[in-house]
Amino acid sequence: MSTITIIGSGNMATAIGTRAAKHGYAIEIMSRDTVKAQAAADQIGDRATVGTFGAKPAGEIVFLAVLYAGAVEVVEHYGDALAGKILVDITNPFNADANGVVTASGNSATQQIAAAAPEGTHVVKAFNTIFRGVLAADEPLDVFFAGGNAEARARFAAFLESLGMRPLDAGGLETTHALEWAGILIMGLARNGGGFDIALGVK
Repeated sequence: MSTITIIGSGNMATAIGTRAAKHGYAIEIMSRDTVKAQAAADQIGDRATVGTFGAKPAGEIVFLAVLYAGAVEVVEHYGDALAGKILVDITNPFNADANGVVTASGNSATQQIAAAAPEGTHVVKAFNTIFRGVLAADEPLDVFFAGGNAEARARFAAFLESLGMRPLDAGGLETTHALEWAGILIMGLARNGGGFDIALGVK
């Protein structure tokens, strides 16, 4: 695997792309807004290119770096182009005050995305508990993730290790709702004195 694809062109997309590029990956950026996609690719550097939104992604691992409200629609738009991919959901389904989530146990954002994805797509939740600045700093970092099957999680774990991160496998899709609440936890810590340069970890 030498290419990853990122659907989205915001701050998290550029943070993920920048870190992966530093570790030797080629980055494909896909966005409805080609101007923003090109700006993100330019920020990431020479290893980044812009792909066609809706086309089959070049990467085996595809990051869904869009807002939760539009995530399922984007997956439906791509349809069979995502078959066989590891689709990484980084969304946080926060309520308006970011003090709770709008999803329920058994119906996490990741489970909704998995239901919309074509057969053979392995949907994994990750990076929703990491602030973009911490991710882009390219320092050792614990990454909690869940979803997909055991083989897909092992492949994703190897990818994380290649970026200088420690993968922490929390289990299957049923665990992804807990990770959404972990996003609320880190947001609460940041807002109440911790700052936005902190990260969750395990010792």
